[in-house]
Amino acid sequence: MKKSNSQKILMLIKMRGEIDAATISEELGITKEGARQQLIKLSEEGLVNYECKSSGVGRPFTYYSLSQAGMAKFPDSHADITVQLLKSVKTLLGENALDLLITDREKTTYARYEAKLKGSKNLEDKLNKLSKVRSDEGYMAEWKKEDDIYYFIENHCPICAAATECQQFCKAELKNFRSLLGPELKIDRIKHILADENRCVYKIENPSI
Repeated sequence: MKKSNSQKILMLIKMRGEIDAATISEELGITKEGARQQLIKLSEEGLVNYECKSSGVGRPFTYYSLSQAGMAKFPDSHADITVQLLKSVKTLLGENALDLLITDREKTTYARYEAKLKGSKNLEDKLNKLSKVRSDEGYMAEWKKEDDIYYFIENHCPICAAATECQQFCKAELKNFRSLLGPELKIDRIKHILADENRCVYKIENPSI
């Protein structure tokens, strides 16, 4: 189904964290006035917040970010039933059973990702493939490079409710990323959706460089 401009704008804001009308105009190929009108409409609907920021000389720019209602447009997958199941496992079978469940999921996920990344020529090739498979799962993943440091970014967490209930999910994912991308690399999560950040960001460094 073709997305409307308002849906595309919400997606852009989700991916960028915050954005101005000029950037939306450029990204979507619409006029700045058209972008502003769409943003005003989304603001009136309670889907976006806005803030004026000054960047030195000249008039301040207006930046837009998603409100809680806007964030809700990118739902957690099967949130309620997942949390209920996790609570039931802990109550009926104990913490050890939950640990076994997470460990099994970690191993299955690792095997699937390892197959997807097989034959990768270098780290950037791995990041391209990992971004693709994670995006297919709803994480809206991308990566960027600044100097010699790479950043793997997930703009959405489709299992946020489950991860909030049981943070072993997050620990398992970080462990998998470290194994998949290379034990010689230093990989740390520097932003975390569960810490009220708008995305999860993993910093990837090669200590030998």
